Amino acid sequence: MIKKGKKLDFNISDVVEIYSGPVGILWEMLMGEQIHVGGENETEILAKKANISNANSVLDVCSALGGPARYLARKYKCRITGLDATQKMIDEAIKRTEKENLTDFITYHLGNALDMPFKTSTFDIVWGQDAWCYTTDKNRLISEANRVLKNGGTIAFTDWLQVGNMPEKELEALNSFMAFPYMETLEGYTEILKDNGLKIIEKEDLSKDFAKHCHKYQKMLREDLKQGIIDNYGPDMFKIADSGLNLWVKAADEGKVGRGRLIARKE
Repeated sequence: MIKKGKKLDFNISDVVEIYSGPVGILWEMLMGEQIHVGGENETEILAKKANISNANSVLDVCSALGGPARYLARKYKCRITGLDATQKMIDEAIKRTEKENLTDFITYHLGNALDMPFKTSTFDIVWGQDAWCYTTDKNRLISEANRVLKNGGTIAFTDWLQVGNMPEKELEALNSFMAFPYMETLEGYTEILKDNGLKIIEKEDLSKDFAKHCHKYQKMLREDLKQGIIDNYGPDMFKIADSGLNLWVKAADEGKVGRGRLIARKE
């Protein structure tokens, strides 16, 4: 059984600060505007598993720059609502959505994933990609997702996970670099979904692929982005990013951290 570490003192204000500044820019440089592992390919896989169609109303929780939302609008012509706590991300998402002439399909709301500003039974699908690790209470998040989901609706998400045991100091260092209050486990998410009355349709450990991407991001940081980061933000910024990412590469290689995909239905 995986022993989860203590919850760290990171909250929504820390996430807003991070994604309003250079760290948010750095993650887009590494991952592209989707800001999650695997980019559009992973968005397409999740969309197929969630059975998204043009008849659906989708809530993207922690929608950031709106990359996944725009992909879904272009490909599936569904209606999408993006929810994010960072005004800078919302503003930029709106600009990019307007530029692609997708405003008929997508709207964005500023708000907290733990207290969603939507009525009960509003959406066919609640969606998330690699962002719920920032929330301070995963059970409350899933409870809110369940509340706004229609009967028969689907919750489909990926997230960064703790997949192995490690010393408390190591886990604290990993979470601190990312400003995660804590990481959930795959089994932990499974239990939370079940406790909220949701039926598990699929759960998958994607940790091997996660480790490969960690190495890819490390290579990009050191070879392609290093000088630009130093020129724009200084050598200390690069050292912090390189040191922190190296911790994650090592932990991923050792099977301590990873990523998972879960699909569940409200019946």
